[in-house]
Amino acid sequence: MTDAVVSVDRITKRFAGHTAVDSLSLSVPAGGVFGLLGPNGAGKSTTIRMIMHIIEPDEGQVTLFGGPGTGRELSARIGFLPEERGLYPRMEVLEHIIFLGEAKGLRRRDARVRALRWLDRLGLGDWGKRKVQELSKGMQQKVQFIGTLLHDPDLVILDEPFSGLDPVNLQVMKDVVVEIARSGRTVLFSTHIMDQAEKMCDRIAIIARGEKVVDGRVADIKAEGGTRHVFLSFAHDSAKASPILADRTLVARVDDSGATAEAELAVGANPDRLLRALMDAGVGLTRFEVAEPSLESIFIAKVGQQAATAPAQEKAHA
Repeated sequence: MTDAVVSVDRITKRFAGHTAVDSLSLSVPAGGVFGLLGPNGAGKSTTIRMIMHIIEPDEGQVTLFGGPGTGRELSARIGFLPEERGLYPRMEVLEHIIFLGEAKGLRRRDARVRALRWLDRLGLGDWGKRKVQELSKGMQQKVQFIGTLLHDPDLVILDEPFSGLDPVNLQVMKDVVVEIARSGRTVLFSTHIMDQAEKMCDRIAIIARGEKVVDGRVADIKAEGGTRHVFLSFAHDSAKASPILADRTLVARVDDSGATAEAELAVGANPDRLLRALMDAGVGLTRFEVAEPSLESIFIAKVGQQAATAPAQEKAHA
């Protein structure tokens, strides 16, 4: 037995000579939001399909909830939103959500009560009697999102859930995901948009070309992921600061425009030392901001720009 809700042990999947996922291992702990990140074609959707036992790995093993049972057999405990949306366009919205709830074992009466509550919450309360095909793409996405959550699953798996959403609906669905995690349930979601995961996830794994390149807590990854940057604005100009910014024990690289500067701290350098040196030199500052490396910059540093922007290949092998 294990405390991991999802345990992936060295899984590999090949399609016609292409290795979509290569000896990948992951452990998704109970509670919180776990992000599976990477560019299009990295192997994210293939990994999720193996976790759900929609397809079987050629090698390796997937374990859910620390015990026996496949994604199909444990369906009542899992809510899954695939990247490819699938709704019946001629069904009424409310009836469709009720149908999805009944498919997960809910009684019709309970499914209806929950569906109405979710429709109101996501701003679709007036659309329950409309046909699915009358809804916008974003609205349809929210309907399928409701169907994913209706039965209160212990594990929620979302494959690129936010693609195509406008900023308002994007924030609404993000809030729901965070709320689920705070309730003690587990969310596993994939995305190629790094800044989304950076703001939401407790833990992440980044994959490229089917292989894992980063795995762990977001805070730890950012702390270990590279040198920090300091953004400076000067009250007058940077003349007094120039000798200090040229000190390679403090600053590895600087982009100085005269009124502002972006300094990459040297490895092991403390930003407090840089600030003290500037103050002692009488440099007038209107801004001194320390920024940790972003997940995107860490990813690019790990795998290179080409891998970070790799073209989509995965869908061709789905």
